[in-house]
Amino acid sequence: MRDDRPVLVAGGGIGGIAAALALARRGFAVEVFEQAAEIGEIGAGVQLAPNAFAAFDALGVGERARARAVYNDRMVMMDAVDGSVVAEVPLGEAFRARFANPYAVMHRADVHGSLVEGARAEARIAIRTSTRIERFVQDEGGVTAFDAAGGEHRGAALIGCDGVRSNVRSQLFGDPVRVSGHVVYRAVVEAAEFPADLAWNAAAVWAGPNCHLVHYPLRGGEQYNVVVTFHSRETETWGVREGSRAEVLSYFEGICERAHQLLELPKSWRRWATADREPIECWSEGAVTLLGDAAHPLLQYLAQGACMALEDAVTLGAALDVERGDFVAAFRRYEQARVARAARVVLMTREMGRLYHAKGVQRLVRNQLWKGRTPERFYDAVEWLYGWTAERCLAA
Repeated sequence: MRDDRPVLVAGGGIGGIAAALALARRGFAVEVFEQAAEIGEIGAGVQLAPNAFAAFDALGVGERARARAVYNDRMVMMDAVDGSVVAEVPLGEAFRARFANPYAVMHRADVHGSLVEGARAEARIAIRTSTRIERFVQDEGGVTAFDAAGGEHRGAALIGCDGVRSNVRSQLFGDPVRVSGHVVYRAVVEAAEFPADLAWNAAAVWAGPNCHLVHYPLRGGEQYNVVVTFHSRETETWGVREGSRAEVLSYFEGICERAHQLLELPKSWRRWATADREPIECWSEGAVTLLGDAAHPLLQYLAQGACMALEDAVTLGAALDVERGDFVAAFRRYEQARVARAARVVLMTREMGRLYHAKGVQRLVRNQLWKGRTPERFYDAVEWLYGWTAERCLAA
């Protein structure tokens, strides 16, 4: 049932390039449409759990990704008010043995670059920049996508990987974005400027009342990623704009000096108002489906945005194998395997944000939740998330 026409992929981010790789490795021609003038990623660091590395391997870019990763010794949550350790999870040999893969951090551009290198080695993948897909028409013969400049692109199927503001999702379902009210500032700091007493090889979070800070090393320890998050007093609109040091400092009164020094590090103040969406039961209509943030946008609290997009791509490819290239049937099977898992991650991510930002007596309860917990109990708690494998990706 193989169709010789290309599969159209709207969006050339992590999810879009991963989807293209999954398809090309199965013999499909793919056209990726990216609205930016150059193929690349902006942003700072991302955390990559074992499920991401399982997906990298299935997409044929495992070695590329591993060469760029920084492998953490531990995850740690600190109380930003009194400086005490709330929870600590070792990520060494026992963790790797449990999940068959490491936990690591990487610059977002390096994650994307590993995928792009793999895509450029595939003759079946064409990447078109400066092309934003705005709408599509579907008929019995396939899908026609229309770009912002009036161009028409005909294909056998369309995969919307066009992010939280997905045009493909808007046409399919028209549901609204859910603005969280949480604001994020991100920065990459050179190692020489980073506080020596916090230069840990760890994915670290300082949890405060209605706020938190994150830091971890990047690019072999030459840089550190710093993320500052708080609950805004304003009525937020999802997007990015200029921020200010004064605004950030006003949200972090009452935290300990050791954590407070992180606020002095960023030199630019770009402000992200974050959003997700309510989970939906269906991502597809005929030969059109969604993937990554277009299907299930996430807040940042479980560090699973990139991981989920990679899982989606691998699962989509496996569904096409089972359904012998029948896109309509494959998209149904893909959604059956992914919808509940992705919804669980969306909802659990929100709950993790509540734990990070607990205040008053809720903070005291949070600090006792993990007291005395062994590493094995922590591993048990994340088995459902980190234990994903490509071999079992269609099991749901």
